[in-house]
This record gives sequence, C-alpha cells and structure tokens, in this order.
Amino acid sequence: MSIIRLTVPSGSLSEKGRETVQRDLAGALLRWEGAPDTPFFRAQLWSYLVELPAGAQTTAEDDAPRFLIDVTVPRGALSEDGKAGLVRDATTTVLSAAGLTEADASRVWVLAHEQPDGTWGAGGSVIRYADLVAIARGQRAED
Repeated sequence: MSIIRLTVPSGSLSEKGRETVQRDLAGALLRWEGAPDTPFFRAQLWSYLVELPAGAQTTAEDDAPRFLIDVTVPRGALSEDGKAGLVRDATTTVLSAAGLTEADASRVWVLAHEQPDGTWGAGGSVIRYADLVAIARGQRAED
C-alpha cells in the first residue's frame, strides 16, 4: 500500500531509464519495507512518473535537472535503516536512469511520507498496517 511519485524535467531520463525507473524504484521500496516480492504486493505499490514541461523546474543557481522522489508508506513500514537504504538506492536508480554519476547525487531528493495508521483506505475500507503485515506473513508462509 505504498506510492512512489517521481517528478523529473521532461527529457531528463534516458529512453531505457524512462522504461525501467518506476519498476526499479518499486523493487527498492519493497526490499526496504521488507515486503514479500509477490504479485499482491507488487500490485499494491503504485508508481507515478510526472514529467515537467521545459522550463518548469529550476533553482536560483542553474537549470540543471533536479529529481524529486516522493514516497508514501504506512507508518511503521520503514525502519530508520530502511529509510536510509531507500534514499541511497532510489538516488542511485534515478542517477542511472538519467545517465548521471554519483557526483550529481545532490540533484536527487527523496521525501519519505509516513501515513498514520487508519488514514489509508482502498477498495472502500480502511487498511491498517497490521493487516498488511498479516498478509505478508501469510504469503511468506506459502513460499
């Protein structure tokens, strides 16, 4: 029940990077959440690629492309180590997708938003983090 929204300037990702970046980010988030890599959990992790039109992103210094990764997860889904690992892996993933190097890492920002329990709903029902943990345990037991 997580969401990734990657905002990039139009044309800043390579063709291959544009094709793979969303699923690569999703894979990283599943790993750091500790969720099983199953069809159910992959289907619940939504990803949006927002491409800004030319001139819509700048800083007071220059027009070099910047990348913003907003990640929304249920509170408790990411430990402090998980947040650090996600930031590291998401940054590397986006740099690769844009054909940039680690020297450009400061141009990638990752914002982790934790949604309080009881404030996330799907399919007409409130989904609690404990419900997701129980589903994950059940799917791991099936392996």
